[in-house]
Amino acid sequence: MNVNLTPQLEELVRSKVASGMYSSASEVVREALRLMDEQDRLRAAKLEQLRHDIRQGLNSGPGQAWSAEEAKREGRARRAQKPA
Repeated sequence: MNVNLTPQLEELVRSKVASGMYSSASEVVREALRLMDEQDRLRAAKLEQLRHDIRQGLNSGPGQAWSAEEAKREGRARRAQKPA
């Protein structure tokens, strides 16, 4: 397989090999692909969790109206009741 890289990416690969962290350009590319695969799996897991959370929210019942001012008032009242 042949891959064409931009000059900037070519230089990045060369610098990784020159640093001694990798023994070849192929090793750099393999590691980059492994990392990309890992990111894709993480992204998919987060998306599935988000979908799950949305389903839970939709199945939790009808929404209820609320007042920001009332929520602040209740929070301040609870805070005032806590011992210092």
